[in-house]
Amino acid sequence: MKKLSKLLTTAAIATGLFAGAASAEDMRIALVVKALGIGFFEAAAKGAEEAASELGGVEIIYTGPTDTTAEGQIEVINSLIAQNVDAIAVSANDTDALVPTLKKAMQRGITVISWDSGVAEDGRQMHLNPSSNPLIGNMIIKLAADELPEGGEVAVLSATTTSTNQNIWIDEMNKVMGNYPGVEVVATVYGDDLADKSYREATGLMQSYPDLDAIIAPTSVGIVAAAQAVVDAGKVGEVNVTGLGLPSEMAGAIESGASKSFAIWNPIDLGYSATMIAYHLSKGDAVAEPGASIPMGRMGEVTLDETTSGAMADPFVYDASNIADFKDIF
Repeated sequence: MKKLSKLLTTAAIATGLFAGAASAEDMRIALVVKALGIGFFEAAAKGAEEAASELGGVEIIYTGPTDTTAEGQIEVINSLIAQNVDAIAVSANDTDALVPTLKKAMQRGITVISWDSGVAEDGRQMHLNPSSNPLIGNMIIKLAADELPEGGEVAVLSATTTSTNQNIWIDEMNKVMGNYPGVEVVATVYGDDLADKSYREATGLMQSYPDLDAIIAPTSVGIVAAAQAVVDAGKVGEVNVTGLGLPSEMAGAIESGASKSFAIWNPIDLGYSATMIAYHLSKGDAVAEPGASIPMGRMGEVTLDETTSGAMADPFVYDASNIADFKDIF
């Protein structure tokens, strides 16, 4: 298995301090995440390593900034361009801010795709959505509404104000609110995918809205922080936390009752699929154009729409009936 080159800081990238050096014939694929130290992305890196091992002759460079900013990602990407990697697969902190830097990468012959959180079309060759955006948007409100047969107040705890995927999912959620009569979204706040800030924002929501029934967090950092805030506030059974999270991180919240259910796709599959796509595009086995199908190994194929975007799989719901089967996997 190829070494996972985990670059702990942008400075480490700039000085070329990799965990392991690639051989001359290796294809180097950089998996650029929103920030290091987030469980979702650590799991995605495992999938990327799996794909690299399956393909052979591929080195994964797993990297990202230390905080969820576009500026941090731009520094990382510029360093990768200087090293002339073969492909960059990025989960973006900002839809538009990364475009000029990624365009420079493509002009240098580097394959560029976005995954999880997208980049504007000018800044990438294709985008891999983890699922269908409308399905995700409907899922996150449905999970809250299913526990509120008489309706109630819900609030959204998102990542950053510029986070592409979060904003799309919230927009899709708002489109289907009419399907859930009596359920009202009273506020949307942002924790910047930082555990401490997300905790404070969740606590603030419960203080500002004493009749709050649910917090929807479509972010794996925010959902864990919100669940802990509910426990600490003594509001288990009063405020249900739901959204998108990892089974390994949410098992305790399910057990405590702070969360009745949540959803996620498998981030291992997502990292695996992004790597497979980047490999085939870089090798020239596939072309990113509307209507094209690109191989994703054991995940099948992704078919691109008119925006050269495609969906990997449907979200899956986790609750007390199945959490034990997954909590030790990711």
